[in-house]
Formats: sequence, C-alpha cells, structure tokens
Amino acid sequence: MAVRTSANMACSGDSKLVKGLVIGVHDYERNSTLEPVKFTRTGEDYNHRCGGAVERQLKLSGPLPGRGEARIFFGLEPEFNAVAVVGLGGQCAGYNEEEERDEGKEAIRVAAAVGCRELQKLHMQRIHVEGFEHAESAAEGAALGVWLYQELRNKERQMPIPQLELHEDPDCTSWQIGLQKAAAQNLARQLMDTPANIMTPTTFAQNAVEILCKSGINVEVKVQGWAETQNMGAFLSAAKGSCEAPIFLELSYYGTKFDERPVVLVGGGVTFDSGGLCLTDPHSMRHMRGDMAGAACVVATTRAVAHLQLPINIRGLIPLCESMPGCQAPKPGDVVTAMSGKSVLVEHTGCEGRLALADALHYSHTFWPRFVVDVGTLTRDAGLGMGSAATLVFTNSDALWEQIRLAGVHTGDRVWRFPLWDYYSKQVGVTGRVDVRSEGSGRGGGACRAAAFLRHFVPCGEWMHLDALNVMYADGTSEPYLREGMSGRPTRTLVEFISQLVCKTCK
Repeated sequence: MAVRTSANMACSGDSKLVKGLVIGVHDYERNSTLEPVKFTRTGEDYNHRCGGAVERQLKLSGPLPGRGEARIFFGLEPEFNAVAVVGLGGQCAGYNEEEERDEGKEAIRVAAAVGCRELQKLHMQRIHVEGFEHAESAAEGAALGVWLYQELRNKERQMPIPQLELHEDPDCTSWQIGLQKAAAQNLARQLMDTPANIMTPTTFAQNAVEILCKSGINVEVKVQGWAETQNMGAFLSAAKGSCEAPIFLELSYYGTKFDERPVVLVGGGVTFDSGGLCLTDPHSMRHMRGDMAGAACVVATTRAVAHLQLPINIRGLIPLCESMPGCQAPKPGDVVTAMSGKSVLVEHTGCEGRLALADALHYSHTFWPRFVVDVGTLTRDAGLGMGSAATLVFTNSDALWEQIRLAGVHTGDRVWRFPLWDYYSKQVGVTGRVDVRSEGSGRGGGACRAAAFLRHFVPCGEWMHLDALNVMYADGTSEPYLREGMSGRPTRTLVEFISQLVCKTCK
C-alpha cells in the first residue's frame, strides 16, 4: 500500500522525475504523533539533512507505514525528486524458528521491493536504496521487485527498469552479491515466462550458449543422435510425441583445480508439458511453459556462481524436450529401457519429467561428483500439502539437508524435507513385469513416489532432489517482492547453498 503526499504536490506530475530514494522506518505506536519517528540510521541522517521535513510529512500523512507499506514524498530537497519511506515492522525481528526464516532479512526485502516499485511507477531512471543494515537483502528485494517479463510488449508500453544504487552504505560487496542473486532468479523467471512456442528445446539451448559462454562457462550441446548412442531410452521416450528434437546440455564451470570433483546440478527441461496422450486439463496446462523450471534454475545458478567467482567446480546436466500427444507419443503401458539398463513401465504419460531426469542422473556418475542435486517440477502433489510456501526436498544425506535448510533460512525462499522411505520405493518398484514403474501405486504421496523413482537411477553417493512445481508460479501476493508470473524459485536458495558450501570448505 502506498500513499503519495508532498510538500510540493506539483512535483508529482513532473515528467522529469529521474532520481528517487528509499529509506526505512520502524513500527511504534502507529497512531501516536508525539513520539519521535524511529527511522533507520540512514533514514535518520536523511531526515536531519532535510531539517526534519521527512518526519513532519510522515506525521501529517497519518499512521506510519507498516511492514510492506510506503509513503511517497516529493520536493523535500534538491537531490532527490521523490522519497519513498517504507515500513520495516519491529526493530527486533530476526531468525524465527517456527517460520524457518530470518524475518528481519525478509522485512528488508519486502520494504526495498515496495519502495522501488512505487518509485518505478513514476518512471524514475535511478533509484537509491539504503542498505537497511543488510545490503544483500536490500539488493535482492529491490532488484526482484522492479523486474517483470515484458519482452513481447510494445516498447512504448513497457515499464522502465530503473538503475539501482546503494545509498550511503559502505557494504558495497554485500550489495553486489545481492544483485547477482536477484539477477540469477530474474534470469530464471525470464526463461520460464517465455511462451513455449518461442522457448523450444533448441531456443533454450541457444539462449544458454549465449548467456553462459559470456560468463566463461563451457556449454556442450548434444543432439538426439548422441542420446541414442548413450542408450538414453527414458529421456528419448519423453520427447517422442513432439516434432521438436530433444537436446541434452552439458555445462562446465571450473572455479578451482580441474581435477577437483565437481558438484553436479541436474535440471529438468520440459519446455512444455501437455501430459502427452494422458492430456492435462486446459486450466492446469496454462502454466506448463514453466515446466522447465529446473533447467532455468541450473542455468541461472551456474551463471551466478561464475559471476561470484566461487572456487568450486560445477557440472550442469539439462535434458531438454517437449511433451506432446503426437503420433509417436508413448502410450500408457509402454516399456522403455533407461540408460542404466533398467526397464521402466510408462503408467501415465504425464510423468515424462522424471523419465528425462532418470537418464541424466545416471549419466552424472561419469563425472565422479562430490554430490548430485536435481531440480524438477514433477508432481502437483507437491502443492497439496505445502501450497507455495516451500520447495520440497528429498535427500539421502542429512548434511546436505541441513546445508540447504540454512540457505533457505537466509534467502527467505524456504525448503522442507520429505521422506525417502522404502515404503515409497516399493510402490514404484514391486512388479513382476519390469524393474521400475513410472508412477507407482498408492493413494496420495505422488511427490514421494516421484523421488523414490529417481532414487533408482542415482549413482552411489550423496544426492538431493528438489521438487519445485508448487513454487513455480507466483501469484503476486504470497511472495511480496515478486510480481505475478513465473517465480524463478528456488534459484537464490541454490546459489546460497553453494556459497555456504564453499565457505564451509574454505574454513
């Protein structure tokens, strides 16, 4: 919520509003006009510079802005055409054990996003944002808040994306780290939000080459013939119903010695999921351009790791295909042979994502990984229990779980662990006809069975599976610093996870 007021309201209609400022204020007895306003340190300095004008205008405008609210003032002093005063809530916010996140950092992201968005509506060219005593979170909120997908709009109708700058805060390094994490998530959002008739497997591969090679990341584009020589029967079966040829991307980033074992990231890349012959209903299909969220997340994470120059080796594996009900589409009851040699019964053609990931996971053992992380959008069951509150995590390693849980606490993009019990493995594996069933039996627990299916194809060692279908789309309300559209989650959490891993190794 924002209220616009000013010492000179004529300024609000001025087309030359080019420079804005975002500062913060904390809650107190919000109806009181007697107590001094509890500005942030930077806000207090700016108020003093203006001779107390900010505080006077705040008290005239009514109750102080609460968390997620803003007041816009014009003409307070010559340097800034408009100033957004945003509410941060209480001063003592920090790690909330029940909420599994740092509420103080989350309040900063929300405040920075709200303030920048209000100034963006005024077509500000440059917005200065205070660090709110945690510049990384401020940068994340600001950069995520002003971004929106508008590549296909008429240029005259596009919302200008302002230049963001840190205001009077010495912690420029944290600000730049926050901008890089936000840029990674925005890249994932852009890839996911591009319509499926444009973002085909071939186009995705072209985009990946163009984006990553500029950052010093090697990208190998492997075509259908290569997948056939590797006996990737599961992956190839997922693509048979479409006229779009499947592509397998292999990304390589070397941040340390070449002989250092890499972390392998596997991203599901179904550029559109129609459900195949088991056609998905139209309402559910409208967001299926984002079914390549795992692939987008891996591309964006790898670029962020390169830009942050983290001393770690990353290998990214992305099977790209399109699931359509063409004349050669797999049928319920078909049996395919995966790269591992296991036979797979295709019980439901809408389970194509796990088939593609199965072969990529088995292929990952080629690189002798430290551990393997795969990201996919596999089951709608993910949202039945969690909504869009957290990404589902399945792992055979308590250490990996604790590491990514802490990353989610830091980024506010939370994760939650689900079980990998033999109960689910038996549901996908007990049959006299084949080695593995793609869907399995049982009522409910679809996300757990999908993870159990993938576990059959994981090489020995530590492994973690992230099911992100429930967090794929942002409705514009539950994630306050994301506009409605594809969310790009859990990109920042994955970047933070790798960053903390590097710090832990260095120590």
